[in-house]
Amino acid sequence: MSEEFELRPDQWDALKALRASAANPSRLNRFAVESLITLGYVAVRGDSFELTPAGRKVLVRGSSQLLLDIAA
Repeated sequence: MSEEFELRPDQWDALKALRASAANPSRLNRFAVESLITLGYVAVRGDSFELTPAGRKVLVRGSSQLLLDIAA
């Protein structure tokens, strides 16, 4: 499967920040998080956000752009 996830840098930053269970919602880019909720990658849990199974898959699989950013 050659599925590729094209997200903006602020969306990747939000996904990476949400890996930690103690992510501070006030420090996250609200626009990025809302777009990730719309995509089904993040869910609202009370006063915080949580990665969905699809969000974890995106984070693990990454995208070619993320890999290029890491290599640079």
